[in-house]
Amino acid sequence: MKTEDRHFAENVAEHFMSVVREWGIEKKVVSLTTDSARNMVAAARELPFEHLPCIAHSVHRAVTVSLHNSPFDSALAKCRKLVGHFKHSPANALELERQQVALNQRKEELTQEVATRWNSTLEMIKRVNRNVEPLRAALALHSTKVAMPTATELEKTKKLEAVLEHCRYVTDLLGGEKFVSCSVVMPALCHLSRVMEITEDDPAYLIKFKQTFSADMEGRKDKLNIAWLRVATALDPRFKDLKCLSRPDRVVVWDFIRDLLRQQETERPAALDDQSMPEPEKKKPALMFAQDSSSDEEEDTVDQCIERYKAEPMIGIEDSPQEWWSTHKASHNEMASLASKYLATPATSVPCERLFSLSGHVVQKKRASLLPENVNRLVCLSNWLKDKK
Repeated sequence: MKTEDRHFAENVAEHFMSVVREWGIEKKVVSLTTDSARNMVAAARELPFEHLPCIAHSVHRAVTVSLHNSPFDSALAKCRKLVGHFKHSPANALELERQQVALNQRKEELTQEVATRWNSTLEMIKRVNRNVEPLRAALALHSTKVAMPTATELEKTKKLEAVLEHCRYVTDLLGGEKFVSCSVVMPALCHLSRVMEITEDDPAYLIKFKQTFSADMEGRKDKLNIAWLRVATALDPRFKDLKCLSRPDRVVVWDFIRDLLRQQETERPAALDDQSMPEPEKKKPALMFAQDSSSDEEEDTVDQCIERYKAEPMIGIEDSPQEWWSTHKASHNEMASLASKYLATPATSVPCERLFSLSGHVVQKKRASLLPENVNRLVCLSNWLKDKK
């Protein structure tokens, strides 16, 4: 939707509801995932939907804060200069390729770090660590002021690489757009907290990084919709054992799901009752006696639904929870309706960010006169062609 208003919270909320009404999905949208910008958070508060902040942005911010003014600064600075030496000179890049071939290593370019993307920092130090010998040999052939990182600095980068790999694994896991991601948040955060636990073998510089990362993530937990994320985790047959939560928290989650099922039962429209024929007079007393035990039967039904679901075998981490619920909907009808609501929520706004980046490649200075309709068509075509490849 084309907008010329400033992105105040009220305007953002109004435009979002306009799109929802235009598509006729007012009764289908139950949650909203945005980045952590203040105007987006404020706009979400004005909307009648559950709001989830982007988890990938939280991890990105925690990594960025941990790397700022860290003990890794000197090692990373040398890696940047080293990469720039070979990236900005075709002759130097060719010499590096020759040394890689001579040392029986795979030919690969070095990766330049981008300040706004910490995963580019990870890729930079990974390639430097893989090509230490070719880089030394190439630098030895010419007189240059560029110096290789020392053995101590290289050891630092290897330690940093090992930790950041876990962060990238989590962001890749949460940033997908073709699989369920909301239910993965709690297990992913549990995995990161274990990775960031301090051990006796950790050097001081790594301890500082882990402490900063853990403190930053802990400070952001209050802004997460933890209740929604926990229910989504329980409704995913891959993680329904809730091992990422403490035992008391598991009880709280299942009690909350029990309340949701009761609420769902009471809100269900009594269409069949309205259409049913009036009962004969002689059957009314029997129906009146039957009403006394309806609450007990409902309680048993809700508990049985939960226990029946918990008794099902768990599926593998690579299996699809949507397919599981599709094949088990008949035997878990009440739980399936909850699962379709909670598991549909994306954990991150990364797919939207990808579309924005794609639009930036389409609308350029030489194509500034494109009509909005044509921009939409080109973005859709580019996205479809990428998926087809």
